[in-house]
Amino acid sequence: MVNVAYVYPWDVVGDPAAAERIAALGVTTVALAASYHSTRAATPFHPAHRVLDVPHSAFYLPVRPEAWGRLTPATPTWTTPDAYLLAQSALRAAGLRVHAWTVLTHNAQLGTAFPHLVVRNAFGDPYPYALCPSAPDVAEYCERLVREVLVAGRPDGLILEGCGPMGFAHQGVHEKTSGAGYDPDLMSLCFCASCAPRYPTDTRTRVRNAIDTDTSTEVRTSLDTDTRPHAAALDTQAHAGTALHTPTALDTQAHVSTALHTPTALDTQAHVSTALHTPTDTRTHARTAGGTPTEPPPHDAPKSLVDAALGPLADEVRAVRVELSASLRHRLITAAREIAPDIPITLHANPDPWATGPFAALPTGDPGADVLVGNCWGNPATDAARLSRLTELRTPGQRVGAYVLALPPHPAHPETLAELLTAYAKAGASEFHLYHAGLASPQRLTAMAQALELTRL
Repeated sequence: MVNVAYVYPWDVVGDPAAAERIAALGVTTVALAASYHSTRAATPFHPAHRVLDVPHSAFYLPVRPEAWGRLTPATPTWTTPDAYLLAQSALRAAGLRVHAWTVLTHNAQLGTAFPHLVVRNAFGDPYPYALCPSAPDVAEYCERLVREVLVAGRPDGLILEGCGPMGFAHQGVHEKTSGAGYDPDLMSLCFCASCAPRYPTDTRTRVRNAIDTDTSTEVRTSLDTDTRPHAAALDTQAHAGTALHTPTALDTQAHVSTALHTPTALDTQAHVSTALHTPTDTRTHARTAGGTPTEPPPHDAPKSLVDAALGPLADEVRAVRVELSASLRHRLITAAREIAPDIPITLHANPDPWATGPFAALPTGDPGADVLVGNCWGNPATDAARLSRLTELRTPGQRVGAYVLALPPHPAHPETLAELLTAYAKAGASEFHLYHAGLASPQRLTAMAQALELTRL
């Protein structure tokens, strides 16, 4: 079993203990962000800060102007311009392989600067965070991004996220702080130049110690669920562009209480167009990156809400949408193979032909990739079925990975997480992609390590 921990460069840069701490999880590989969107991220272990604001999308390798075209990514100001290289060096020194986690079409900084290149809905409303790959400039930018990651970063592997159009739900600045278990009241106390002198002299030290020790929200709650429902919702909603959309309250309860069992009625209704089903169209001729025609789906496959709304137009529109992701995927894989022929390529993918967001539509598979990773952030039964579908689509030698959320609303219980991992392995996953080794509190990080150990027993 291959275990992969997802990490941001700023989790490692400036923290001398980070690489060894991540290696101690029992992972063999780190997915290190080479390009990423805006966010507010918890950094519960970092010696310099506990929250980091990332105001815009950025490229974490040195930006060479001559390597870019009309669209050029921004350089971060919140960490060093070569943060990826520094983090990669530290992680490799700890014995870990480093794969470049490359976010493609999710870029509000470029979308705001070039509004004519973004996704627009049927009413003409723009989604500034969503570059549309149908635009030649966007497709060229994605190719240049992949080339620069491989040339300048020289990673051990390439992970492609957002390899297709983004959608309505997966939006701009993402809240990624709930997994740290911070107490909201403690984190809200102000120590600005005006407020700090008003407190007793040891106030700041006491607050810092309380946040970093067992008085945190993570430990104080009996079920280890976040006492602030809105915090967990913010974190899960931030990733709702996965064709699962925002988890419902009922879905969240199912995670905490059963971890594995059957989907609820509410979950089933919300996922009519799930990754489990193929379209009813028998005339679709959308092609994979390799040019293989789509196999006709079973006649009894349920229609999605999109299919029902489009009626007789559904077949043609679906074919256009599938081809949009397939053509970009083919272009990027081809470019990657030219530069690094033997590098393993991982696709964040969804077999739902209507999928948008970080897990792009892949209804017929793609032989050009080495690993197909499915999202496992929603109802466990639905997630497992999605993995089963990806397993059916894989080619000989191709692997399937499970992108597992180890943050709220999941409890930080190693047995519960191990149960999920076991179920996903039974569904066909031979890789566990754990989200996220930098955002997790000490308790959650310990639960990850113990869960991985339990799955090896």
